[in-house]
Amino acid sequence: MHFLILKTNLDSDQGVDAIRPILNLHPSIIDWNIDTEDIDNVLRIEALQTIADLDIILLLNQFGVASETLNS
Repeated sequence: MHFLILKTNLDSDQGVDAIRPILNLHPSIIDWNIDTEDIDNVLRIEALQTIADLDIILLLNQFGVASETLNS
């Protein structure tokens, strides 16, 4: 399993619902969730194989979602 953790500007259920189909249909993503209660609106992705952070950032950007890698 591979994991991505991104900071996003998704702070509402409507925003999360807007990207739900995109992430649900991604062939490498097994599971994902967004913590809209967290100050960074953290998106956690569990994938079958390595996915580049930049690929997900660019994908989300196409739908008006700003995101960046969250360093621990």
